Amino acid sequence: MRPLDRLIAQIDELILGKHTQVRLAVACLLARGHLLIEDLPGVGKTTLAHVLAATLGLRFSRLQFTSDLLPADILGVSIFDREKGAFTFHAGPIFSQVVLADEVNRATPKTQSALLEAMEEHQVSIEGETRPLPEPFFVIATQNPMHQIGTFPLPESQLDRFLMRISLGYPDPAAERALFTGRDRRELLRELGAAMTPEGLAQEQQVAAQVHAADPLIDYLQALIRFSRESGHFHNGLSPRAGLALLAAARAWAHLAGRSHALPEDIQAVLPHVAGHRLQPAQRDQSPADLMVLFREVPIP
Repeated sequence: MRPLDRLIAQIDELILGKHTQVRLAVACLLARGHLLIEDLPGVGKTTLAHVLAATLGLRFSRLQFTSDLLPADILGVSIFDREKGAFTFHAGPIFSQVVLADEVNRATPKTQSALLEAMEEHQVSIEGETRPLPEPFFVIATQNPMHQIGTFPLPESQLDRFLMRISLGYPDPAAERALFTGRDRRELLRELGAAMTPEGLAQEQQVAAQVHAADPLIDYLQALIRFSRESGHFHNGLSPRAGLALLAAARAWAHLAGRSHALPEDIQAVLPHVAGHRLQPAQRDQSPADLMVLFREVPIP
């Protein structure tokens, strides 16, 4: 069994009945992207983030976002040391390899923006000094549905930093029964060992980045992007950054399948999760963006 297969199998033991979502989350990390998990409270969003960090053997920190959270609570702060007669910087929880931003949309926009530079540049600028973040660096954010009380919508610039957005949903009856009759997930999480080292993850990321994308596949990717911009179905089309994210995710999905080349099916598998939070319907009274129109109207080369 490949290390990636062992990794996914170990996560599946704790996140029951969500094999596709687990594969998408792993593909997101293989593509060096950040992950947004949006769903109702209590369906396992935070548990999935904990399990991903534990199985990859990465240094983990958790930030509970609330309306009174300040940027300094995330990035860190300099405190005057009387003995040294100088300010000493105390790093915040952002200086970890996996940062769980729990319920990120409960914080104010000012606090949310503290993540922007970290997610894009893998560094933070504090008090005139730029400080690099550890590698690898992932942000896994959870988000409550916008209709719930006490939430602040993430701006489009913030959403665009997340390579994927996934939802877990309710478990099926068999998985839910196994959850009721099995051991406590928190107890199992404490016993969970790493299924892969950070060095092993870096190697898998390099292999995923080298998955071959043939010219016809690039043609298909460009056709999808062009349709999103010109069809009139969406308020704004996909940006070049979104296209790069879609290609990286498709390569990672192909690598998970054990292939050294990407297929149109790989793009179709990841597109709803890469484009869903980037595309908005052209008419406000429409339902959420119908991404299936991309598959119906854009032929595969």
